[in-house]
Amino acid sequence: MGWGDLSKDEWDRLKPHLPANGRQGGRWASHRRVINGILYRARTGVPWRDLPPRFGPWTTVYDRHRRWCADGTWERILTSLQAEADAEGRLDWSLASVDSTSCRAHQHAAGARKETPTNPPKRGIPARHRSDEGLGRSRGGLTTKIHLACEGGRRPLALLVTPGQTGDSTQFEAVMERIRVPRPGGGRPRTRPDHVTADKAYSARRIRAYLRRRAISHTIPEPRDQRANRLRRGSRGGRPTGFDKETYKRRNEVERTIHRLKGFRAVATRYDKRAYVFHGTVTVASIRLWLRR
Repeated sequence: MGWGDLSKDEWDRLKPHLPANGRQGGRWASHRRVINGILYRARTGVPWRDLPPRFGPWTTVYDRHRRWCADGTWERILTSLQAEADAEGRLDWSLASVDSTSCRAHQHAAGARKETPTNPPKRGIPARHRSDEGLGRSRGGLTTKIHLACEGGRRPLALLVTPGQTGDSTQFEAVMERIRVPRPGGGRPRTRPDHVTADKAYSARRIRAYLRRRAISHTIPEPRDQRANRLRRGSRGGRPTGFDKETYKRRNEVERTIHRLKGFRAVATRYDKRAYVFHGTVTVASIRLWLRR
């Protein structure tokens, strides 16, 4: 086992959630060796062709990663690990935090083949496909934004990849709707944390109404201009928003989660051309966080 590879304990917890060792036309190569190669690339950000020989042919490692990004296998593994943690009481539903982070896109992330209705993807439409490939332009150049919700244990519950210029508040509901943790005894999956925190970028009537409709309490600070506008309108401005300073202190949990995700260099800087492949890379990093005790 090399440095950064899956430990025996991590492998024992991951193995039951992997696809069956068989596919059309032959058998999968060693899952453990290939996944260690995928984790190595996510951690270091090296080009696929520069993977060390101990992981086997780089084409095998890359093809496994791309396939599992396209068919949603990585997301199913992440959901299974979350359900297992919930069954063991290791998932903190008392508070969830929502935030986003921008990732600089490397020049190799640009130039993907344009896909339109008249020029569809060669292998069919993959999971989490985006026609804009999740790339946007800002002063710093090409950027991608990761929107995510994390639980109290500083591990991602749901994530979403968009172009870098996308506003945070516009993706809040989409991120919350992706929180789905199956229950071990069957039935409807759990989708609602007890409390949600977010920063001023998410202070909007639509978001507060959405959380009230779902019976989720929240702590979101009100910006100064919104407060002044509400006071100016008098009784028509509505009631003041509740705010608990002590609860808001726990918003650092999502910042620390982002810090842990960006410890993977292939997440901090996007090298993948396709949005669904980058989404899979972020999911792989999230899986590693859930495997750690």
